[in-house]
Amino acid sequence: MSAREEVLARIRRAQAVADVVVPRAYRPAGASTASAAELATLLEDRLVEYKATVTRCAPGGEATAIKAVLARHRVRRLVVPAGLPEEWLQGSGIERVRDEPQLTPDQLDETDGVVTACALAVAETGTIVLDAGPGQGRRALSLVPDLHVVVVRSDQVVAGLPDALAGLEPTRPQTWISGPSATSDIELDRVEGVHGPRRLEVVLVTA
Repeated sequence: MSAREEVLARIRRAQAVADVVVPRAYRPAGASTASAAELATLLEDRLVEYKATVTRCAPGGEATAIKAVLARHRVRRLVVPAGLPEEWLQGSGIERVRDEPQLTPDQLDETDGVVTACALAVAETGTIVLDAGPGQGRRALSLVPDLHVVVVRSDQVVAGLPDALAGLEPTRPQTWISGPSATSDIELDRVEGVHGPRRLEVVLVTA
């Protein structure tokens, strides 16, 4: 090694960044001891904080709850994704718009809302996750219509993000929803409906 190489090697060693110890004691999935009822209540509290509306019903009461929500918003034309349980819309008397073939953004915008199922919901953050599974449809269905009605079963509610990530298929397209769409400018003037539905209605099915 030449004198020049030795000097440069010393400089590199002097400038080397020491390894930083990063704590990895994260809370793992499944660590929560909260009951299903407690998680459902926490989810509801978070959703209300985000200005979403929550309607509770017992299993089998989805159709009645959804019908009341749609009537309150005077919905006449409703987007219905493939795989949505038909019994959820029994007796609604509302025109159902199917996404087959795929509706254009303009056609979606002409509807009054959409009803979907979900993949799961995160209680601690008040977040509902869709992954394009049965009854959920593609991402545009939950972003373009002005009203999104989503049905969440209590057995789909998990405690935190580690539980959610453990329960989701990473290769599926995911939409994470925490309340109605809203944004604020530098003066904190809140504007709703810029990036998605202005109104989020959650039908929470609990025993």
